[in-house]
Amino acid sequence: MGVIKDIRKIISTSKDGSLFFNSSFQQFDDEYIRHVLSDLCEEGLITRISYGIYVKPMRSKFGIVYPPVGDIVKAIAKRDRAKILPTGNTAMNMLGLSTQVPMNSEYITSGSAREIKLGNRSIRLKRSVPKNFEYKGELMPILVQAMKAIGKDNLTDEHVGIIRKLLKEHPEDNTWQDDVQLAPAWIRKIVTTLKKEIENEQMD
Repeated sequence: MGVIKDIRKIISTSKDGSLFFNSSFQQFDDEYIRHVLSDLCEEGLITRISYGIYVKPMRSKFGIVYPPVGDIVKAIAKRDRAKILPTGNTAMNMLGLSTQVPMNSEYITSGSAREIKLGNRSIRLKRSVPKNFEYKGELMPILVQAMKAIGKDNLTDEHVGIIRKLLKEHPEDNTWQDDVQLAPAWIRKIVTTLKKEIENEQMD
């Protein structure tokens, strides 16, 4: 009973929207924690959003309000000691290359693949090759995923203008040379041309 009391206190005093995993309580036996958290779900203190992932729910008149997708993904990455990157429409929307907010958030991960349901929305984590996580900067890995989702033949002048603006605002000069070599050839050609244009402008 002491363990249950301790866990209930930890959860009760946490902020609404806080995420919990079995590993959040490493001082206790994992299998026992699984049963305790399951019981606390039945009590309504927490809600299970996926296997081994729980949230202290924020409630509104419309029902449970889940934490932002980014917070959930970061928590999973930290727990799994994995690297995670937005891909597909999620990466495009994040960089302003698409105004469409995807119902299903897409990410690639160096950890385990999974799908997490959040009401009528979902988070999809797809395991990917190590090369996608070798980038040193913050912009380039997401930009590469976004451009791959758009496709070489579907890239518009508007897309190119947005990419140019991103490269200008986030030059990442210290990591550029390493990161651009990791990009697919057609992406490398486009961003290198844009980078040179920006540098020439700044020299004038």
